Amino acid sequence: MAANAIDQTRRMLSLVTYLRERPGAHVADVARAFGITEDELISDLDVLPMCGTSFRGGDLLDIDTDGDRIWWHNPDDVAEPLRLAADEATALLVAARAVATLPGLREGDRDALVRATAKLEAAAGEAAGASARLSVTFESEGGVFAEVDRAISERKRLWVRYYSPARDELTEREVDPIRLFAVGHTYMEAWCRLSEARRTFRLDRVAEIRILEEAAAPPELELRDLSEGLVQPSADDPEVVVEVGPGGRWVAEYYPHDRADELPGGGLRITLRTPDPASLKRLALRLGSDGRIVSPAVLADSAREAATAALAAYEGV
Repeated sequence: MAANAIDQTRRMLSLVTYLRERPGAHVADVARAFGITEDELISDLDVLPMCGTSFRGGDLLDIDTDGDRIWWHNPDDVAEPLRLAADEATALLVAARAVATLPGLREGDRDALVRATAKLEAAAGEAAGASARLSVTFESEGGVFAEVDRAISERKRLWVRYYSPARDELTEREVDPIRLFAVGHTYMEAWCRLSEARRTFRLDRVAEIRILEEAAAPPELELRDLSEGLVQPSADDPEVVVEVGPGGRWVAEYYPHDRADELPGGGLRITLRTPDPASLKRLALRLGSDGRIVSPAVLADSAREAATAALAAYEGV
């Protein structure tokens, strides 16, 4: 099975140390040591020259290979002690102070973050003063996170008012929370008493939340493996075909799909599966002239009607 992005990142971090200690290492020996194929190793080596110790790109890893041996030309430069520039230190300090104020943060984690921030302030010098004049305010999602986190720890049921973008409506329901996780956004996995099924709720779509006195009693469920992402379509889900122009090729990067065929002019014909095809109507509106839904026909018609209604509303204004 192909390694996921986390596995590859861990491997490449180890690879940097390994190559520093073995200048001119043979590709075959390194691949064997890491238990990967030579093609996988070459793929890692193609990525490493785009990595470095600063976002500015002035100290990238100068690593290359002739297919037989691997050469690292600037290991001493990269090994120098890391020195943060003023804007880098400011960004870290502002972010650290903001995270420390999150209501859902456990006290042990908060204390550790405060101590780390104090050390960074001492090292940053004048940059610390500039960062003190900046602040970041998180959205109300933080309060929802705290309530869900408390409900999980106290094994309590939750009442929520939740916005469903696919149906464009608010629903009220009681749920037994199972866990919190983050995949791009922060989510709650829970047993929904309205649908009597496992459901995933995005925290920034929770309009209102309340902890109930009733104990949570979700059924025994095997936790989903999220290493491949939140959306993992089933072979039984309805098939949807979307055609996009060059400006819509990003769809193939953000939506899991069965296939993506090249079209004349740089476009793609993307075939994907989803348990809720109606949710892709918003995608069609977002694409505009860069794409269209081909099938199923009922979804294509619905997207076309929604676009027509949106245009009419603009013309009215």
